[in-house]
Amino acid sequence: MGEVVQMHFTKEDYIIFALLLVASAGIGLFYAFSGGRQRTTQEFLMADRSMSCLPVSLSLLATFQSAVAILGAPSEVYTFGTQYWFLGCSYFLGLLIPAHVFIPVFYRLRLSSAYEYLELRFNKMVRVCGTVTFIFQMVIYMGVVLYAPALALNAVTGFDLWGAVLAMGLVCTLYTALGGLKAVIWTDVFQTVVMFAGQLAVIVVGASQAGGMAEVWKKAINGSRIAGLDLNPDPLERHTFWTLGVGGVFLMLALYGVNQAQVQRYLSSRTEREAVMSCYVVFPCQQVVLCLGCLMGLVMFARYGENSPLDKGYVKSNDQMVLYFVMDVFRDLPGLPGLFVACLFSGALSTISSAFNSLATVTMEDLIKPLVPNMTEEKATLLSKGLALAYGLVCLAMAYVASIMGSVLQAAFSIFGMVGGPLLGLFCLGMFFPWANPTGALVGLASGLAMAFWIGIGSFLMRLPGPTLVPSLNTTVLPPLDNITMTTVTSLVTTVTAKPRPTGVEALYSLSYMWYSAHNSAVVVVVGLLVSLLTGPMKEEDLTPGTVFPVMRSLRSFLPERYREKLCCVTPLAMKHKEINQMDKKGSNGAAYCKEDKDMESDKAAREDEDMDTSITHPSYQATAYSVQETAL
Repeated sequence: MGEVVQMHFTKEDYIIFALLLVASAGIGLFYAFSGGRQRTTQEFLMADRSMSCLPVSLSLLATFQSAVAILGAPSEVYTFGTQYWFLGCSYFLGLLIPAHVFIPVFYRLRLSSAYEYLELRFNKMVRVCGTVTFIFQMVIYMGVVLYAPALALNAVTGFDLWGAVLAMGLVCTLYTALGGLKAVIWTDVFQTVVMFAGQLAVIVVGASQAGGMAEVWKKAINGSRIAGLDLNPDPLERHTFWTLGVGGVFLMLALYGVNQAQVQRYLSSRTEREAVMSCYVVFPCQQVVLCLGCLMGLVMFARYGENSPLDKGYVKSNDQMVLYFVMDVFRDLPGLPGLFVACLFSGALSTISSAFNSLATVTMEDLIKPLVPNMTEEKATLLSKGLALAYGLVCLAMAYVASIMGSVLQAAFSIFGMVGGPLLGLFCLGMFFPWANPTGALVGLASGLAMAFWIGIGSFLMRLPGPTLVPSLNTTVLPPLDNITMTTVTSLVTTVTAKPRPTGVEALYSLSYMWYSAHNSAVVVVVGLLVSLLTGPMKEEDLTPGTVFPVMRSLRSFLPERYREKLCCVTPLAMKHKEINQMDKKGSNGAAYCKEDKDMESDKAAREDEDMDTSITHPSYQATAYSVQETAL
């Protein structure tokens, strides 16, 4: 095994990398000293609910398709082939469902935090538990995203490890704390462009050096890197069509349906229609990003074949292979390695800044404001900025522990499956099952998290290697050498002894990480429903209007009549865009629709319509957006 080969940056590379950091910080400073100057929490945390479709969709793309994808996807394809590409099949449902289920519910409720929904649907305790779970998830994830690219850069180029970590962390903290969500979204747009440029440059130059894309494809086919459709239903198989195309749907729902970092972007849109359109626009962009990652992996294989830099000892982990490849391809082209590193760090910056902003939002809206309801707007905004700064320092601390988490791609997906899965289950329990009660929600969430960490930690401690092929000890007498046919050779080569399929608890630990989200969300829903039925199902009159999606209404028609009455259903009425726009114009900041606005709206409606049922006193009830429809059939 050789030593790690370090290829150092040139002056041009450092200049390009520094320009990226300066530009990102500059965008944050611009929004700190322009417009409303981030003087209200609505502007700082919600961008005044004034963002258009394109920047929101590019920000959605950048938030989770970042350094993880840039480092992980090419090395995954290089090592295992293009089976990973089938993850793209999950994007369709993974974005269609949020666009037409989650966004309408969240947007019409005029929320700032996704976890406000949990209080409206269940109670304050469920909201707090959901918030704390999300904070735990994002803090761990930030450590992975910050540390992994810095470690890879240090190992391959000698770039100072903690210098890179501090540069990213501090710049990101600066523009997030000063510029708020507007700065985060617009830096995401800039960083997305840089990401595309860096990946395209590597693919074009690398393919050219390999003899063109036709030659790259030919070598990939000869090296068995072009994977076919693997329809093996075994959930223990790491990657098949079902694990990627179906298990990936639940992962996408956890990311794009209920994760605060994404929900906050939907809610920052000017209208519900633009929020839905941003989901549609991000779909082709995701496919492009996935294809770029796969193409880079194939170009890597065309350059190195089976003699990978990892096998030769030039790098120490899969996550360093991409940077080694980039430095190798661009060794005679000063400045281009700096462009790719800027691309890589753009991905990390976009993800971390989104995490800072969403963490500051949920901490303020879900934990602090309920305890200090009379806080002035000036103090709340200042505290929100302080929270963004504090989470930046926490992120730097978490970078210390991220190095033991293995492959960056698998680590990131595992985190979201282990923690995001139960959160997805909690939201689904509330949104699709009207009879689920707060006790069921709490017990379900606890059960889902317990199951998630049992499997996740068990898998980490007892990680089973993939099936290894070893020569068989079969003592069959071989025919004379000149009589051996190709069939005989093939038979001899494929006569192997594979590791037996795990059973029992070992099988649970061997579950593909792509199924974590589906499995853990299902546990929350099943346990939550059982506990709710045992402790007394939620009654229709106790439900806040607009918190249940009417999917059960159509499903109930297939049930016997005696069961229909037990399945209540609250149906949101479609709010007209004109009504939403009128609501958006309330208040001086153009979009605030806070608790006071709701109370004023309710009082006004009560005075204008003397026949309104005055028994409805829930402070978050919004008569302009929703009503309860009779569901007796």
